[in-house]
Amino acid sequence: MHNVFISYHHENDQLYKNSLVKYYGTGDNRIFNDGSVDTGDIADNLTDEQIRTKIRDEYLKNTTVTIVLVGKETKNRKHIDWEIYSSMFDGTINKKSGILVVLLPSVDNGNAKIAHDNEKEVIYPEPMSWTSVETRAEYERRYPYLSDRLIDNLLQKEAKISVVSWDKFYNNKEKLQFLIEVTANDRAKCEYDMSRPMKRANS
Repeated sequence: MHNVFISYHHENDQLYKNSLVKYYGTGDNRIFNDGSVDTGDIADNLTDEQIRTKIRDEYLKNTTVTIVLVGKETKNRKHIDWEIYSSMFDGTINKKSGILVVLLPSVDNGNAKIAHDNEKEVIYPEPMSWTSVETRAEYERRYPYLSDRLIDNLLQKEAKISVVSWDKFYNNKEKLQFLIEVTANDRAKCEYDMSRPMKRANS
């Protein structure tokens, strides 16, 4: 069973985080261990490296998958950017995590991105039309609520980040379990684009 860190906007999207942990991170239905720890107040005067190390080695400690819950304000929050960046960082104590992006109902427009073997067959068995997306402009059009850092990595084929709707898995334990498993299994092969500086202020 994998340890999962859930990154989300606390003010807007706490209900979704609580539901995910209640139904799938505890009790008889549990398919992951909730490794989330509130990053709380981190001094802005720390360097990017100090922030990254603190989050990677203290808050994301022992987690192998980061689930990013995307709502209307997620991309504007500096702490979420720090958590994503730190999840991508291959530290000496804690190695990089796999990342799974979940579009919450407030921003879901029916778009999805697959990144793992057998994902299309397991998650989308119904007939769907698929298009290859190659440009930043097209990703920004399809995913207007994703942060620049996430789009950087959707463009990076070897980053292996899937984008899925909350409604696609929330009432399907097997689908969520599959997504967590393949995200964790592929994390060592991920080649993340970490060239973008960390966000220093909410926007």
